[in-house]
Amino acid sequence: MSSERPDEEKPETRDVLRVQDLIHGGGGASPVQSPTRLGPTRFSEVAGDKILNTGSNCIGSVLSWINGDPNRNLKNPVKRAKRKRIRTAKTAAFVIVLVGFFIFVNWFMLSQLHEGRAWLRRGFSKKTNLKPKLNPDPNSSVKRVSVKVSANVQHKEKKKMGKPKKTYNGTYGRLLAYAAHALAEGQNKLEPKELWREPKDQALAWKPCADQRSWKPSDGKNGYIMVTANGGINQQRVAVCNIVVVARMLNATLVVPKFMFSDVWTDASQFGDIYQVEHFIKYLSPDIRIVKKLPKELQSLDLEAIGSVVTDIDVMKEAKPGFYMKHILPLLLKNRVVHFFGFGNRLAFDPIPFELQRLRCRCNFHALNFVPKIQETGAILVRRLRDSGSHLAPVDPYLVGPKFASFILDKKAGPLHKASKYLAVHLRFEIDMVSHSLCYFGGGDAEKAELDAYREMHFPTLANLTKTKKMPSPDDLRTEGLCPLSPEEAVLMLAGLGFGRKTRVFVAGANIYGGNKRLAALTSLYPNLVTKENVLSQTELEPFKNFSSQLAVLDFIACAASDAFAMTDSGSQLSSLVSGYRIYYGAGKMPTIRPNKRRFSDILLKNNTIEWKVFEQRVRKTVRQTKHVLVRPTGRSVYRYPRCKECMCNED
Repeated sequence: MSSERPDEEKPETRDVLRVQDLIHGGGGASPVQSPTRLGPTRFSEVAGDKILNTGSNCIGSVLSWINGDPNRNLKNPVKRAKRKRIRTAKTAAFVIVLVGFFIFVNWFMLSQLHEGRAWLRRGFSKKTNLKPKLNPDPNSSVKRVSVKVSANVQHKEKKKMGKPKKTYNGTYGRLLAYAAHALAEGQNKLEPKELWREPKDQALAWKPCADQRSWKPSDGKNGYIMVTANGGINQQRVAVCNIVVVARMLNATLVVPKFMFSDVWTDASQFGDIYQVEHFIKYLSPDIRIVKKLPKELQSLDLEAIGSVVTDIDVMKEAKPGFYMKHILPLLLKNRVVHFFGFGNRLAFDPIPFELQRLRCRCNFHALNFVPKIQETGAILVRRLRDSGSHLAPVDPYLVGPKFASFILDKKAGPLHKASKYLAVHLRFEIDMVSHSLCYFGGGDAEKAELDAYREMHFPTLANLTKTKKMPSPDDLRTEGLCPLSPEEAVLMLAGLGFGRKTRVFVAGANIYGGNKRLAALTSLYPNLVTKENVLSQTELEPFKNFSSQLAVLDFIACAASDAFAMTDSGSQLSSLVSGYRIYYGAGKMPTIRPNKRRFSDILLKNNTIEWKVFEQRVRKTVRQTKHVLVRPTGRSVYRYPRCKECMCNED
């Protein structure tokens, strides 16, 4: 199997691009040789045939000169030795002459090639006096005229495009200037159609079916399971669905989950502040037994003293079902209650029985409905982003409920009213992500000191590792695609894909590291950029003030309902959950842009030399390769990749 990466250019492609740069008058260094011929040369087929015929006629005489007359008497040993020495000398002389001849030919060809390049650079200028040499090929004049006309057209196009007027500082200043110029020049151009749609035929074949059941309810008689989920709202959502599966697996009764207070998120919201508790209990009642609190006789137990508290340190990441049956079930049967404290991503995706995997999907896509307060504000947000549209997206009723979904629909808008499309971008560029990544983002010593201090406070284990072990360098991390995209990199991706300057862009995220200064490139290239803070009024945001998790849910709703969604960090839980939600309920009409950061990093490494057209081509090719409709790979998250037999049914 070839080890060639699919996004890398073939050598032939690179050579063509080099020739195009020469035609456009690119200022880059010229390659030593160009394998691409722009027309017949003195060493084309006609001249080559003449050389070949001449050479074949003289081979016999050369060999005769070296070997001497074959009819001479060779019996005298003295004469034979003398002739051998003469033959050796002649052979050496012939080799020297032959090598010299090839050197001369090579020099001559290179000189002609460089002369041709100089003509390409100067010949399209009105000031040049250089004329093309005559060529024995009768078609040469036609070919040279076609090359000249083509080059003149390209030269005029480049001249028309001109140089970027606005300058940008920083690592990507040159590319940002070209992006701004390209967007300004192309305001009246149509965007590529694939930006706003999925590969429809394949996507339409998948239908939601996680709500189907084929088992009897669990009586939960083996004991009670409590859980305190850690992380932000999206990590907590994953933890809730994982613990639902564990409860069914152990035939235990689940107590309504609690959320751990995080000094990173600083949000005291509990399960009932975000999700509808009654719907959660009722919807999953055919699967597991759920209660709001422990029975009185168990509430007084010191769970830590009896060993019933299980932390995330005690359970390996993505533990298999066998771990719970072997280690947790005996503890549950003994003490009647187990408390998972700090529970998160502690259940493997494979191997796991079919019905348990389906229960996981059922919990995520059907059992977790947001409370009315969040649904109503989310509906207002989506309505304004769509500019009072006359249609509902397939996900709307599931995101905000049937009642508030009808509010999104503008009943006064006539059938000809066209809703505004909007693109949602999740910039996972808060300080916690930036510091945890160990990457560098151009802020110098001040950035390094600030992120080091943040790691010491919030990620002490990671901070200690950076002192005691050799960690990958920021450059290595970036090359491997392990750094979150900065706002500058994100806007270059959007411009490279072809999103027009007038596109309405919703940016999801809390406090972007670097503040408004860091967002300057985004707002400059896309002036119709908005966030929930400037779409909703202060009065509408007031109930969510100081509740970062509830504000994150509003971002989730706006991203999931968008006409196109772009993630900038594949490791983000919000991006993963939004992507999966759009697949599950999107009916093949809701595309998600998933950049391969490793390949994108390889493109950005050439930011000082790459031409904008080449940048566009490579970015579009990289993203196009990620938009295939794929079945969930083994071991990957069903929350992000619900196209599998457990979650969705394929009607093909």
